[in-house]
Amino acid sequence: MKATYHKYILNFKRPSGTSRGVMTTKETWFIILEENGKRGIGECGILRGLSIDDRPDYQERLKWVCENINLGKENLVSELVEFPSIQFGLETAFKSLESADEFTLFPSAFTKGFDSIPINGLVWMGDESFMRQQIKDKIASGFDCIKLKIGAIDFQTELNILKSIRKEFSVSDIELRVDANGAFSKDEALEKLKRLSEYKIHSIEQPIKPKQFEAMAKLCEVTPLPIALDEELIGVFAKEDKNDLLQTIKPQYIILKPSLVGGFGGSKQWVNLAEQLNIKWWITSALESNVGLNAISQWTYTLKNSLPQGLGTGSLFTNNFDSPLTVKNGTLQYDNQQPWNFNL
Repeated sequence: MKATYHKYILNFKRPSGTSRGVMTTKETWFIILEENGKRGIGECGILRGLSIDDRPDYQERLKWVCENINLGKENLVSELVEFPSIQFGLETAFKSLESADEFTLFPSAFTKGFDSIPINGLVWMGDESFMRQQIKDKIASGFDCIKLKIGAIDFQTELNILKSIRKEFSVSDIELRVDANGAFSKDEALEKLKRLSEYKIHSIEQPIKPKQFEAMAKLCEVTPLPIALDEELIGVFAKEDKNDLLQTIKPQYIILKPSLVGGFGGSKQWVNLAEQLNIKWWITSALESNVGLNAISQWTYTLKNSLPQGLGTGSLFTNNFDSPLTVKNGTLQYDNQQPWNFNL
C-alpha cells in the first residue's frame, strides 16, 4: 500500500466572521491511499487556532503516518490520539479504499438519493444589514432552523436581529440557534442568556470559553435556555475524562465535529456517553471541503438523529470539489446526477 499527503487551501467566497476573527482561507490536508489499482481519499480538516492538533509538528506527523501506513488503521489511529483531524482523515481514507467507489463510504437511502438530512442554515457574523440579508436568504431557500454566529458585534444589535425574526416567524415556523464561540465573560453570561431567552432560542453553543468547568456547570444548572458544548470537548481524549466532563457540567446538548474530537470513533464515544446521561447531541462539520463533508454526512445519516445537523458548509468556498452533495429546502441531499470532480 502506498500513502501520500497533500496540502490544499480552500478560499472563502466572502470573508466569514466568528467571535474569534474573520477567515478568508481554510487550510486542509488530504491522505491518499493506493492499493491494487484502487484509491482511498481522506481529509484531515485542521482548524488553525482551534484544533488541538494545531501544532508545529502537524506535517511531520502526516509524513510519519504515510511512511508507516502498513501498520494498519487500528494501530495508526491509536497512535494519533493527540491528532484528531488526522485520525478522521485516516479513518475516511481506509473506508474509501475499502468501498465499492471511493466516495460512497456508508451506503444508505441517503447516498441513493431517497432520503435527506435536515440541517441548520448558518448565518455568519457581519454588520447588521449583512446578517439580516443572510437570514432572509436562508428562510427564502426553505430553512426552518437557523444558526446565528453571535458575540462579535454589539449585543443589543444582535438582540434586535433576533427580535425582528421573532416578530415575523414563530417558534413553530423557525428554530433559532445561536453560537457565541465562547464570547461571553462568565460574569455577564447569565444575564445575556436571560435576554436571549426572550426570543425563544433553541440553544446556545459555548457561551463562555472552555475549561471554566465550575462556571459552565453553574451556567448549565440555572440557564433559561439550553446550552450546547462545542469547543469544550476539544482535547478531551480519554473515555474517563469525557465522562467526567459530562457528569460535571451536565449540559443540555453536545455538538460533535469529527475532525476536532477524534474522527468517527471519538465522536461515537461521546455520543454513547451523552446518551447514557440523557444529554442530546448533533453532528457538525468543521469547514472541511466536500470530501470531508461527504464522509461526515454519510456517517451522520447512519446515526438516525432527527435534530437538524450542522452540515451546510459545502457552498462556502470558491474552489471546493464538485460533488453530489446539495442543499435544498433546508436539507442536505445526495444528487447522483452530479458527479465528483476531485483534482488536487
